[in-house]
Amino acid sequence: MARTREREAAAVDTLFQEALQAGENRARARELLTAGHDESVLAAVLRRAVPLAFLEAVAGTAPWSERPRLLARVVTSPRAPRALGLRLIGGLQWRDLAEVALTARVSAAVRFRAESLLRDGLADMRLGDRVTLSRLATPALLPELLRDREPRVIEAALQNPRLREEDLVTALRRDDVSRSLVEGALESHRWRTSYAVRLALVLQPRTPLPLALQQISGLVPRDLRRVSLQADLPRLVRLAAESVLESTGG
Repeated sequence: MARTREREAAAVDTLFQEALQAGENRARARELLTAGHDESVLAAVLRRAVPLAFLEAVAGTAPWSERPRLLARVVTSPRAPRALGLRLIGGLQWRDLAEVALTARVSAAVRFRAESLLRDGLADMRLGDRVTLSRLATPALLPELLRDREPRVIEAALQNPRLREEDLVTALRRDDVSRSLVEGALESHRWRTSYAVRLALVLQPRTPLPLALQQISGLVPRDLRRVSLQADLPRLVRLAAESVLESTGG
């Protein structure tokens, strides 16, 4: 096993040096790809700053141009221009699209396109894939994933470190918010201490009554008054807000 890794590492170094020596010579770059390299070696080389001619050769030479994994490495390469990324992005699989969206060095236009393709494909994704994507997703995708009806998808999205408080609050304010999201936000170690989240839950008519009542005592007078005047909330929630407000002298 160790010798295999050493041989592969040596092959990666050799191909990388040959790509650098070829420079922007497209014919030479194409020749390098006919040497029978393993896909894993080529994928490792593409993680390095290879010349543009080599990237173009991979993108245009079969069978490598038919391998989504390698095309993803081309798109995320430090040397890949925006035009090349936009040309290849449509052929990537969802995991690779998620990686592209997360790679800061990739052109903003390419990352935006990756997010758009992921968003368009959510309806056709299997449950397990949506759960995994929820853990990896960028802020632009998380609002859509928070609308999912599967509790496992919601749980994964709530654990995503890129989920912003304002996006969660917006999701909790929706008229069609799911019970899974309401309950999941309160069960989350990260979000149950957020004042903005707890206020959004109290102001959400779909929040189960016991959960809404548990949050009342932690609200400031201004928000207690707001809750007491919101006509679409359960009467008990409004009365509880009034009671706490009176007890605080508000």
